[in-house]
Parts: sequence; C-alpha cells; structure tokens
Amino acid sequence: MAVRHRLIKTTPQAVWDVLADGGQYANWVVGTSGSAPCRGQWPQVGSAITYEVGLGPLRLRNETVVRRCEEGTALELEAIAGPLGTARIAIELRPWGEQCLAIVDEHPLRGAGGVLHNMGVEAVIQLRHRAMLARLARLCEDGAGEQRRPDPAPAPEPGAGRA
Repeated sequence: MAVRHRLIKTTPQAVWDVLADGGQYANWVVGTSGSAPCRGQWPQVGSAITYEVGLGPLRLRNETVVRRCEEGTALELEAIAGPLGTARIAIELRPWGEQCLAIVDEHPLRGAGGVLHNMGVEAVIQLRHRAMLARLARLCEDGAGEQRRPDPAPAPEPGAGRA
C-alpha cells in the first residue's frame, strides 16, 4: 500500500477547494489530461469524472468515481482503468497549525493491477505520489494566497489629506 504525505503551506479548506473541483483533476494527478465531470455533482458520492491517459501515441479514456466524501477532510476515489483494473485512492486532509497535512493512500482493488502489484510497482506509485502532491501543493499555495488574501488598501495619493 503506497502511502505518502506532504505539508502544504495553506489551509485544509484551500486544498479541499482544489480537490472539490473536478475540472482541476488533470492539473494535479500525474499522467492525466483533460478531466471533465461526467456524472453527478463532484465530489458527491457516486459522482465521476473522465480523463485521458497518454502512453506515447495511445490515448486511453478512464473514469474516476467518488466512493467516500467527508467535505473538507477526506476524499476516497476509485480509478477505473479498463483492463488494468481499478485502484482505491484515499486523500485525507489534516490541519497542521495554519497549514494542511495531505496524506494519499493508494492500492489496487481489482484486475491486472492487483495481480501484478509488487514492490517495484509500489516504488513507481511512491514516485508518482511525490510528483502528484507537489503539483497539488503548487496549485493550492499559488491559488490560495491569491484567493484568500484581502485586497490591499489603495496607497494614498501624494499630497492627499493636506489642507
């Protein structure tokens, strides 16, 4: 079971805002492109998004379904990859001071992925998670700062306030 964590320098709510946007999926999940909601209201249980995975010139269309959602703290997904099988991906968000500890836990559920799962595959998943959490952190830290920072007060014009 591949478990990885990362301290993200923003609030758990800012991280949740990215996770709860199905259109952002391809921006933080390594190997995917062009995500779009296809069923239900993401991230409600049973909702799904589609995305593409590119392997050279080959393009595979896959689907990810929400299996568990605790708004703001936990999102569990089942990634369905056709003949490769399915995988469970659990993302937990914990407050850590004023920051967020994001924990990802992934393991195969069905199909070839489960049969072929070994220490080598586990190492590849760990590398993928490292890159995925780095992307998620970048999205959240960049976006969160801009969205949550109050507008600065305008600078007074020179000579203003003098009578």
